[in-house]
Amino acid sequence: MRITARFTAPATRFALLPALLLGAVACGSGTDTSAPGKTPDPKGSAAARPSGAPGAPAAPAAPKAKDASLERAALVQGDLPGYQISAQGKNPNAPDGQPQADKKACQPLADIMGDKPDPAAHETVNRGIGSQKQVGLAVSASVSSYAEAEAKRVVARLREAVAACGTGFTATVEKQTGRYRDVKAVPYRTAGEETVSWTTTATAEGVSAPVHLVVVRQGDRVVRLMALNVAAADQKALVPQEIADKQLEKVKKAG
Repeated sequence: MRITARFTAPATRFALLPALLLGAVACGSGTDTSAPGKTPDPKGSAAARPSGAPGAPAAPAAPKAKDASLERAALVQGDLPGYQISAQGKNPNAPDGQPQADKKACQPLADIMGDKPDPAAHETVNRGIGSQKQVGLAVSASVSSYAEAEAKRVVARLREAVAACGTGFTATVEKQTGRYRDVKAVPYRTAGEETVSWTTTATAEGVSAPVHLVVVRQGDRVVRLMALNVAAADQKALVPQEIADKQLEKVKKAG
């Protein structure tokens, strides 16, 4: 995979987003989005620079899930024409664990930004997706296994949190803090049994970016999709319908 694009903001500034979301843009257009005359933060550049970029350490492949059906459900290169898909492991500079919200009612929204959709997930497989159609569009896609009752609770809690947290909340993981404001439910069609979709603006260290999230339940599986435009941080991003459709198709086929 040829990788030339870079995200200018230090990765730690958006540490509360899934790590693969930051690297997904590198699978995209091949456009260097660095601001003219501005030198990217060395630590942040290294964190955001994926394997294959000059001087970047090789990122290990993500470990295989014990649940073979999760691996079958995960997106792979070739599933989506016009997109590049990464299954690289988590960047070692990215924080571990689940973010903690400052408001109890908003904890489900903080959890969804973590390594897995929430602590009840048994296993999670993650993919980073970069668009070759829209410069800078990065999408994180994950599929998680649950007990079905817990999967239903994930969606119910998210709906309640979106309704309760419109003014936003603050979340912290490994002493790194970010704010999410303007939480708004937005309609989004999927072929899943239950869907919740919302937008928010992530802010940390003076950098803000709109984020779109879609969470879908299909049986005992939970799909998490998250979109961010890293080429234009002030531009709204939406999860492309074709990504959601393909991901749900694979989840259903995997059983």
